[in-house]
Amino acid sequence: MTYYGPKEIAASFRNVRKNTLTVAADIPGDKYGFEPAPGARTVAQTLIHIANIPRFQFALHRDSKLKSLAGFDFQSFIGPIQADEQKARSKDEIIQRLRDGGEEFASWVASLSDDFLGEVVTMPPGGQPPSRTRFDMIISVKEHEMHHRGQLMLVERMLGIVPHLTRDMQARMAQMQAAASQGQAGKS
Repeated sequence: MTYYGPKEIAASFRNVRKNTLTVAADIPGDKYGFEPAPGARTVAQTLIHIANIPRFQFALHRDSKLKSLAGFDFQSFIGPIQADEQKARSKDEIIQRLRDGGEEFASWVASLSDDFLGEVVTMPPGGQPPSRTRFDMIISVKEHEMHHRGQLMLVERMLGIVPHLTRDMQARMAQMQAAASQGQAGKS
């Protein structure tokens, strides 16, 4: 019995992407060119990078169904994706790409079988670990996105924006404090 299968992966990924979309919406379009440090990706480049993350898993697991990465030409695959991050796009275009691509990935993941997710893929010679399950590789999309969303949330702070997850937590805390105050006032 498994507790975390394709439907759960898809639902969890959709939640991660929803939060990424909120960050993308909260950052003003005129700040999409902001580069937090020399050589770092801009806001726009980071968001396009996030939008592109599923492409590797699509290539390996959906399009080719590779069982081994021996001989896979990673540099030829990643080069066009990195070039894509450099193209100028509007905030609306980026958000739409995140929305559409996120749903494409989540819908595909939800359609997978437990047997498929349990298949082992051998890494290239010298790769560590020497093999991984498709499950492990596919959930790495969510982990990778969360890593970059964390960077964007720090960028929000640099731009004077309180990240939405912090705002939500602050609102919950204020409600609890108000309820506790009312409870104390009712005992007086």
